[in-house]
Amino acid sequence: MTPSIPAAVAALLERPVAILGAGVSGAGVQALLASIGAAGTVYDEKSDGSARNFTSRDAASYGLVVFSPGFPPEHRWLMTALDAGCVCLGELDFASLFWKGDLVAITGTNGKTTLTEFLAHALNASGQPAFATGNVGYPFSRLVIEHPVDAIAVCEVSSFQAETLIHLRPTATIWTNFAEDHLERHADLNAYFAAKWRLLDRTPSGALFVGSSVQRYGRETRRNLRSSACIETENLAPDPELAGTIFASYPQREDFVLAAAWWVRNDRPIAALHAAARTFRPGPHRLARVTEKDGVTYWNDSKATNFHAVEAALATFDAPVLWIGGGKAKGGDLAGFIRRIAHHLRHAYLIGETKPLLAAFCQSTGVPATPCATLADAVKAARAAAHPGEHVLLSPGFASFDMFRGYDDRGRQFETLVENL
Repeated sequence: MTPSIPAAVAALLERPVAILGAGVSGAGVQALLASIGAAGTVYDEKSDGSARNFTSRDAASYGLVVFSPGFPPEHRWLMTALDAGCVCLGELDFASLFWKGDLVAITGTNGKTTLTEFLAHALNASGQPAFATGNVGYPFSRLVIEHPVDAIAVCEVSSFQAETLIHLRPTATIWTNFAEDHLERHADLNAYFAAKWRLLDRTPSGALFVGSSVQRYGRETRRNLRSSACIETENLAPDPELAGTIFASYPQREDFVLAAAWWVRNDRPIAALHAAARTFRPGPHRLARVTEKDGVTYWNDSKATNFHAVEAALATFDAPVLWIGGGKAKGGDLAGFIRRIAHHLRHAYLIGETKPLLAAFCQSTGVPATPCATLADAVKAARAAAHPGEHVLLSPGFASFDMFRGYDDRGRQFETLVENL
């Protein structure tokens, strides 16, 4: 189905569009433009198939620039575009202009992908067409041309996407939790929070669902939330209906509680959501048991790219583990992170660019640590030290791009290494 051209950008689309970034978001924008007969040129410094620089002379040729989430607002190319009088929109924002259906925005420091995928699964299971989109790897710009408008878009929104929103207005927003992350991009914790808060400002007041840790930081920074938005997501009694599902315990329990709040407020039967929980299977690289060898169990939690995710994973084990962690720095208090997890670690095997600092902090807290040149070295060292009944956990806590193509590449390599032991 060809989307209709929205009035907000109709005049701008009479000229070619500059697309900044050649990844999945950029490719999605290209496809959307092609579907409506508009022209676009891709600019990417790292791509051989695109223009490698965006100059002021280039910018003068365009009225509209659509950029990928990897471009911070102060990126020199965006500054060049603004100086030339261009309108600059993020991919998610641009695509939202073409979407006529409902959109549930999902954000948070941890668990947002699982919640996005689960809510789409539950809606489809109950007979309502729905699609997981946004920061889950399926760009919104693809969704608007590939699926009908009577569907619900369940859209994961990162802080990178939220901070520049102009047009997107969610039907509802669910904010799972808040903890330290992405301080390599945002100036400080308050700026990170403010980026996500933009979603709340753009959502009807009766359609907000906010977890306990978000509420706490909001109070600390004098941001007011209506009581109807505040959902208690911590220290809850067990729910027997969730026994045997991934939502029986934390951190996924928080996802279910928020999904249920939205579900019930929209007059959907809670029994259908419990039934969906029993058939839902999370995506790969999320605290997944790989195998057991010689009595040692190996776990792949490569998607844990921040401190909060690692702490949640470690809390599920009843004894100290052999931890493989480290990667590309994202800012934050590394010393505090190691202090908080030290009692969960029998030994740390450290990889990536953060390993020297992590090793120093491990030493200062009394955690035995081994810096490793490669992930393969870390797996071999952990295997040699592990005793029957123990657990080896890959839960890095950092981005993967210093050594891998992404967290999924890191997770797949770990699983291969373990299987080949």
